[in-house]
Amino acid sequence: MVLTARQQALSWIAALEAKGDVRQLYEVLDKALDERTLKVAEEKEALSQLYAYTGFPRSLNALGQLEKVVNDRQAAGKATDLGHDDATAVPEGFDALKEGTDVQASLFGGKPFKYAFSPRTDYYLKAHLFGDIFSGKVLTRPERELVTVSALAALPGCEAQLSAHCGAALAAGLTEEEITSIAENLTKIDEVAGGRVREGVAAVLKRPLSDTDKLRKGIEESVWPVGSPNSDYARYFDGESYLAPLGGNLSNVTFEPGCRNHWHVHHGGVQVLIVVAGRGWYQEWGKAPMELRPGSVVPIPEGVKHWHGAAKDSWMQHLTYMTDVKEGASNEWLEAVDSNDYNKLP
Repeated sequence: MVLTARQQALSWIAALEAKGDVRQLYEVLDKALDERTLKVAEEKEALSQLYAYTGFPRSLNALGQLEKVVNDRQAAGKATDLGHDDATAVPEGFDALKEGTDVQASLFGGKPFKYAFSPRTDYYLKAHLFGDIFSGKVLTRPERELVTVSALAALPGCEAQLSAHCGAALAAGLTEEEITSIAENLTKIDEVAGGRVREGVAAVLKRPLSDTDKLRKGIEESVWPVGSPNSDYARYFDGESYLAPLGGNLSNVTFEPGCRNHWHVHHGGVQVLIVVAGRGWYQEWGKAPMELRPGSVVPIPEGVKHWHGAAKDSWMQHLTYMTDVKEGASNEWLEAVDSNDYNKLP
């Protein structure tokens, strides 16, 4: 682990704030004060900064936990280094817009990003976030980017911003080894967050990722088992699928992006699909494809020709079981789904 104990604590605090995991956040805040790796003012500054990335509710909830930590420690007679907060008064002659524009340029390729579509947002980014907040002295600029990367990694759907801030972290002064270690550090509390950092760092450094290091987009936070390669039925699938028997008549099937089974028919029984993660498609012969998302339930009528599988850009998992099964029930496997038709689906 390249990160110092201080950096590790800041990274965990940021990720847990973003996740809203106040119970574990309390423990990390308290431990960092016990071990004197952070002062209260430094923890407070990290949580205050994050309102700009995770929103006021998450930030205020986390600050409430920090206040509780401090009060509990005082009641228990524990020594607590409060540190010194940044002054709230703006220094004479301080130009937040100019300061923020310069900071933004230094972090993102040498020139400020202008968000012309929303001038007010552009102003807030420059004057408030990169001006007012990033000018604070309680945390260094590299530490602020460490905090930002760690928080964004814990938020689904922020991959573009995460990748951009991995680059900004390098520009701020973190080393390649340090930003790579953020992934290792976060994996201790959130494997998915660690995986997102690995992908963000790989994109910035233009390093290939092994298949085992890549996230399963769409099902990365799924609690359902992937299982083993679906070898017995592989000849009836285009792409890779996995099967996890769950007992009785119930199984979980996992499809890689682009994977779908061939047209087929269930004779003598009704198959039921319950989508639990990711995104995919189901189609009956002669009908339009139906998009599948978590919560989609599809009872497939007996004798109806159909196929189902993942979307091109997402893994998918669905539970499946058979009901109303008659004696002599069987499956009839038919032709593959036309690739041109499949590729037209969004």
